[in-house]
Amino acid sequence: GTAEEPVRIRGQIPFTSPFFLNTVAEPFVLLEDQAGFVQRDRRFEFPRSGQVIGPVEFIDDSTLSYTLSLPASPRGTLVDVDQDGQQDQGVMVFAVAYWFNTWGDPFLEARDGTGWSTAYTSAFTDPDNEDEIQGGTLIVWAPDDQQAFPTGFGADGLLFTADDPVAPVPAGYSLVNLDQEPFRIYKEREPAIDLLEGAIALNDLSALSYAEAFDALFEKATREYPFTAEKGIDWQALYETYAPAIKKARDDQSFYRALRSFLQAIPDGHVGLSFNRNLFLETIGGGIGLVVSELSDGRLIATQVLPGLPAAEAGIQPGAEIVRWNDLPPGEAIAQVEPYFGPYSTTHHRRIEQVRQLARMPAGQRVSLSFRNPGQPQRTVTLQATREVDSLIAAIPSLNLDPLALPIEARTLPEGLAYLRINTFSDDYNLLARLWERHLEKLVEEDPPGLIIDIRVNSGGNGGLARDFAGFFFDEEFILSQRLYYNQRTGRFEPRGLPARVRPAPTVYNGPVAVLIGPDCASACEGFAYALTHGGRAITVGHYPTAGMYGEVGRGQYKLPGDISLQFPTGRPESPDGQLLIEGVGVVPDIQVPMTAESALGEVDAVLQAAVEALGAESP
Repeated sequence: GTAEEPVRIRGQIPFTSPFFLNTVAEPFVLLEDQAGFVQRDRRFEFPRSGQVIGPVEFIDDSTLSYTLSLPASPRGTLVDVDQDGQQDQGVMVFAVAYWFNTWGDPFLEARDGTGWSTAYTSAFTDPDNEDEIQGGTLIVWAPDDQQAFPTGFGADGLLFTADDPVAPVPAGYSLVNLDQEPFRIYKEREPAIDLLEGAIALNDLSALSYAEAFDALFEKATREYPFTAEKGIDWQALYETYAPAIKKARDDQSFYRALRSFLQAIPDGHVGLSFNRNLFLETIGGGIGLVVSELSDGRLIATQVLPGLPAAEAGIQPGAEIVRWNDLPPGEAIAQVEPYFGPYSTTHHRRIEQVRQLARMPAGQRVSLSFRNPGQPQRTVTLQATREVDSLIAAIPSLNLDPLALPIEARTLPEGLAYLRINTFSDDYNLLARLWERHLEKLVEEDPPGLIIDIRVNSGGNGGLARDFAGFFFDEEFILSQRLYYNQRTGRFEPRGLPARVRPAPTVYNGPVAVLIGPDCASACEGFAYALTHGGRAITVGHYPTAGMYGEVGRGQYKLPGDISLQFPTGRPESPDGQLLIEGVGVVPDIQVPMTAESALGEVDAVLQAAVEALGAESP
């Protein structure tokens, strides 16, 4: 009877991914039309008229709950899935999927996503087999009682293919449990269906012993690591070097230290470990209140001297040249620094961090340095480090962003050029999209002689959003890259999902563009910079290339004993012709600006100046 006709679905959405909530402003569940999957069409756009959405609510920091009311007559895509060779009216097939809105109105458009969901959905998909649906629950709606639906996967193990066994389905809604053989097709008024996190779930090894957790991590992470050959990593040798200390660990601190030593040996800026305050303070918790910069001509100068701290009290002034450091020439002293926040994907990024951390040491340690203040004779002093973090914060540009500023800022420069600064691709996505769209619409309206985009300090975030941003500068769609992942079935790295494309946005700015870059532009920020260089669309300007870290990390999140979290890249980006993209090199500036004393001291913004000149040269 009609009493059992499904009217409402509810359930929970358990999540472990650390990236799940912090950037999402408008989350919901969608009655997701599975015609994209039935047709194996990853570019399938969810018909707007058929989008039925329901609220999600926060339960605790690992669970959401949701409710989804089913419309009396849904407006999905009718698909004929009974494999009888006859043309039938067909049925509508749905999954319940978690989504969020980034672009435009509250409903999903192509920029928000297409195809079918592979995470946080009622259906289980297999990332190692083209994201085929292999289990979970689907919702079927039949216009009458004359339609049929598969009752199994058939010999090929795939759904909606010619060898599926089928059976009639009743009119109206039915639920299909794909985890039973044959499938269970049933009606229930208010079924509870929890959504499945899928391949991006955290790898939780926290219940294991230290040694077991390390072995499990090593086995999985090194097999899935996408740059072994390029970086010349000998995993076995690393294991033999670092595993003994891990096996000896008897407490969380010693386990953390041993783990950190292992990770520091992998030259990849995306290899990351959670922060440990004790080790930080013990290693570089002390300073002398000095920030230094290495110039392009090889000199080392003091750029900031913080008041009331040892360097200032010894009379060192901003602009002072440091001639010797612990009796070594500055270049040699820098090369000996083991930068604490490593590892790094490029030698230029590592060198800059060595410079930033040269004047960091354990509190109480002494350092002798010879310096020459501007216009004064050389002096040598011995200073004792005191516990202070201000000079470290002052040296790291990302720590100096104003937390109250908007993530995208815009102004008009005195020269009449437009200036846009993007500080992150990892804030509220909806806010980022709306700010960007507004600025670009205004830009097209005002038509300035050119645009400067400053992404020198932007540690990345959502690569898809970064590509959408790039779409505002191109009239034609192009393929930017393809990500490859290790496939457990074949033992090879293989393309997964659609290639990453840049598609023209509804508003396109055609004027000249310069992009300001540097080593504090990482990950998705580098993808954005690279996209804008396509076909010579924009010129890049900087003192140095970007960070050169471009592996994808969403599936490489680990939880280890001792409340330690860790990240390993798993996704390998390649250009359409199969070349490794950005990783280990960075985006190299078209105009490389020398680092002079004036630049280092912040007396001039030479990179911005060079961009203004370059655009001036192109202006009518």
